[in-house]
Amino acid sequence: MSTLTHWQQLARNVEPRRHAFIDGAFVDAADGDEFDTVNPANGLVLARVARGRAVDVDRAVAAARRAFESGAWSRSAPAHRKSVLLALADRIREHADELALLDTLDGGKLISDTSTIDIPGSAAILQWYAEAVDKLYGEVAPTAAGDLAIVTREPLGVIGAVVPWNYPLEMAIWKLAPALAAGNSVVLKPAEESPLSALRLAELAAEAGLPDGVLNVVPGYGEEAGRALGEHPDVDAIAFTGSTAVGKMFLSYAGASNMKQVWLECGGKSANLVFADAADLDRVADRAVAGIYACSGQVCSANSRLLVEESVADDLMTRIAERVTALRVGDPLDPASTMGPLISERQLDRVLGYVDVGRAEATLAFGGSRLLEESGGYYVQPTAFIEVAPDATLAREEVFGPLLAVTAFRTEREAVALANASEYGLAASIFTDSLSRAQRVAPALHVGTVSVNTVDALDVTTPFGGVKQSGYGRDLSLHALDKFTALKTTWFAGA
Repeated sequence: MSTLTHWQQLARNVEPRRHAFIDGAFVDAADGDEFDTVNPANGLVLARVARGRAVDVDRAVAAARRAFESGAWSRSAPAHRKSVLLALADRIREHADELALLDTLDGGKLISDTSTIDIPGSAAILQWYAEAVDKLYGEVAPTAAGDLAIVTREPLGVIGAVVPWNYPLEMAIWKLAPALAAGNSVVLKPAEESPLSALRLAELAAEAGLPDGVLNVVPGYGEEAGRALGEHPDVDAIAFTGSTAVGKMFLSYAGASNMKQVWLECGGKSANLVFADAADLDRVADRAVAGIYACSGQVCSANSRLLVEESVADDLMTRIAERVTALRVGDPLDPASTMGPLISERQLDRVLGYVDVGRAEATLAFGGSRLLEESGGYYVQPTAFIEVAPDATLAREEVFGPLLAVTAFRTEREAVALANASEYGLAASIFTDSLSRAQRVAPALHVGTVSVNTVDALDVTTPFGGVKQSGYGRDLSLHALDKFTALKTTWFAGA
């Protein structure tokens, strides 16, 4: 791993793209307006970025529609789309340090994560879908002799992709890779807090051979550019990752416009169920710490609820506290840092507000204060509350920060009931050495992913998404292509 000095030197040479990318070119917002994107590590402005509004979304959607109807991408051979996307994956790898720095500077993510996980992972996901696209077959239906009915998958058209700030490039790739592989055109609205890597990605895509208009990026605020995309009558589908509250808005936008498909991956309040028969509590503590404090807790599937069997609760919390003291909260450009800042001052205030709520509702185990205020950054201590009642605010609401809510249970039935007592259903973890218990509990949990003896298990080969108010539809795996394609039946009648 390179040193802090190395990354600081590279950061001085980063030149963020500041304009919207529409129809193959960087352009100003129609009214020339801009907004600040801020470095969460020090509170300083990184760049002034084009502030897209409805007129800019109109331009981007029109470009995407022209590109789609031209057939240059949508009707090109799967092998051609594969070659272009593979070239883009190669360019991501070639510019990995630059893209890692953009996500670290713009989103406050640890450089140790962006450079070794997020950016390489983005390239790998793109490559996976590129490799898959020429291996998908249609169907021949069973018909009477003389008739022929074929079922084919066709691209939907223009996709609006709205992505969050916690994994700026990777979440964009989660949407773009299957959408583009299937032959669609896309208008991407990155989070206003972290638009820089998406703008650079669009430029790299053009260099890789993606036709003009197939990928457009419109930075801007959710209530302006995001809403315009959701309401646009010429957008065929919206793929969204973000809060449940905003996900509901996109449903209303679709209903009020053209009934476009809306695919939502929303909030979570993932439970981590630890049973006393999990003998290796050190392993459990390691995973529990990673499950809530990675990415400063700003993960939709973070294991923010720790449900632990009463007989081992004190022992486990002692081990967790020991590990938390070893966490180093600091500059995300420093490879020695193990937890970085929150994304914004607004998010900092939100998390500290939940800490105040927790002090009134439960017992503070550790943490609870702002750190490194003199840096200007938005740092907070890793925090945990114990004796959190099942109906407490900390047990119900998504904090999206490094705040762990701990509740003890006595029986397996009680543990399952506590885990399912949430409006969310994104993910859960089970720690047990009993295979039979794992086989009983896993299907009883009403979530999209159950991780057994680990946390937040995912891979491009397996679908990711939730139930209840965590949304529906799936990212990753071949199932993600379902969101961006329509089944068409073509029936040839016999004589």
